[in-house]
Amino acid sequence: MSSQSGGHDVELFVETPDYDLICTICQGVLRCPVRAACHHIFCKKCILQWLKRCRQQTCPCCRKPVNQSLIFVMFKLSKVIGRLKIKCKNKIRGCPHTLALSEQYCHSTSCLFELIPCPYQGCRAQLLRRDLDAHARHCEHWSQPCHMGCGTVLSHRTQAKHNCYRQLRHEYEARQRNHRAIAAALQRKMRRMQSTMADMKRQIGLICESLEVMDELEEVEEEDLGQTSGSFSSSNSSS
Repeated sequence: MSSQSGGHDVELFVETPDYDLICTICQGVLRCPVRAACHHIFCKKCILQWLKRCRQQTCPCCRKPVNQSLIFVMFKLSKVIGRLKIKCKNKIRGCPHTLALSEQYCHSTSCLFELIPCPYQGCRAQLLRRDLDAHARHCEHWSQPCHMGCGTVLSHRTQAKHNCYRQLRHEYEARQRNHRAIAAALQRKMRRMQSTMADMKRQIGLICESLEVMDELEEVEEEDLGQTSGSFSSSNSSS
């Protein structure tokens, strides 16, 4: 079947499907069957594409007008088709399984004969799922974290030389050095803050002393003014 067609490939089925289950547009087994008002049945994708191309919006079988709003999905028929037995699409590669059409997707996610790309970044190999483990043992791009949990990502080249305990010790020592450096930096910062606070206290003390001196001077000035005004008033009264 063409990748653009809506139906299932007839050759995929174990037994030849009934003619009533064939889409007259794509000649494949109905996929998501829908019925038009004229009672003809098509794949949903096929009839929508047909109506999009056809200016007159007519049925490809009887040429009667077709209204898209009057096209209905046939759920029961879809379930019947889903129970039909099919061969695995990977039969050509050796898969012997037959299964219901509705199980096709689930089977493809676990089929050992499914052609899949190598999962390791940088590798362009395409291989059967069953050969993945064998390929991984020799793939130059293979990598995975250390199974002991140290976090080191290993390749085939580094795996043999990797010593998990030594790696953990190196990481522990590196973290200790980092923590000591952070602690030393915090202590230096704290000392600077303490020195700054001491300077601020001294400045505040000086300001307070200056304010006290100014208050005393103001009091003296007020006393002097009081004495001066008193002597001036007494001299005026005597005259």
